[in-house]
Amino acid sequence: MHQILLYYRYVNIEDPKLEMARQRAVCEVLGLTGRVIVAEEGINGTLEGTLENTEKYMEWMKADKRFKNIHWKLSEGTGDAFPKLSVKVRKEIVSLHLHDPEGKQASYGAGDQDIDPNKITGIHLPPHELRKWYEKGEEFYIVDMRNDYELKVGKFENTIFPGMENFRDLRDKLPELEYLKDKKVLTVCTGGVRCEKASGLLKQAGFNDVYQLDGGIVSYMKKYPGENFKGSLYVFDKRITMHYNDPAKHEIIGKCERCDRATEKYANCAHYTCHKHFIICDACREKDQKPYCSEKCRDEMREKLLA
Repeated sequence: MHQILLYYRYVNIEDPKLEMARQRAVCEVLGLTGRVIVAEEGINGTLEGTLENTEKYMEWMKADKRFKNIHWKLSEGTGDAFPKLSVKVRKEIVSLHLHDPEGKQASYGAGDQDIDPNKITGIHLPPHELRKWYEKGEEFYIVDMRNDYELKVGKFENTIFPGMENFRDLRDKLPELEYLKDKKVLTVCTGGVRCEKASGLLKQAGFNDVYQLDGGIVSYMKKYPGENFKGSLYVFDKRITMHYNDPAKHEIIGKCERCDRATEKYANCAHYTCHKHFIICDACREKDQKPYCSEKCRDEMREKLLA
């Protein structure tokens, strides 16, 4: 049996290169695959391995005082969810890019400095408390901080989406959320790492009542499968989507972008300059032999091949 670990921790890492070497060495010994990002601000990883070896990895991490309080998100693996192991040092463990590389001031009062979740972030709301909000009919507004293609296969009921193609677009989307400044706002994302900074950014911009879903969408789905969150969760590995629902009762909300059939399958557009990541059903994929996101991309490629 294989297991997939999803985790992060915002904590000061004095020597990211040294930590990168430590992580790589242990992961290689345990035969783990996946991705680990190390930065001065913390660590963010998603790894797969045998049940025994992923448990050993977590015990090793917990022995380090910097990482002992990590909230681990666990799911069943496939044995080939990742093609290899990648451990890298980055400037951020999740790229919000608040500091404009050209030195321009960030818009809408967001400032041009990065968000430190240890200093400013939304209130962590456990999944069971969100469930109570739903049951009591409380007034609150869920703002999804994922990318546009992720929401197409699954989202919470009445989700508000700022319209990001990439997480770094968030600062320029804040004016569209202006009407929520005095409302109860809950930010959500896959495992929680993006919401640490996203909720902090909202607070910095003057939003008054900001929460973040503790453990992310995956934690809520696992505790309350098929409740309030509809469809599947997009994940960044070979599985592409996952859910904890009874397969017989699972609701597919994804739609093929070519014919509108219900599906949760993704592909990258075969057009040599497009490569859009999009949803496509088996019938449309077989029809064109290669996946194209639109008739325009398909026709342009046919013309190129016949030229």
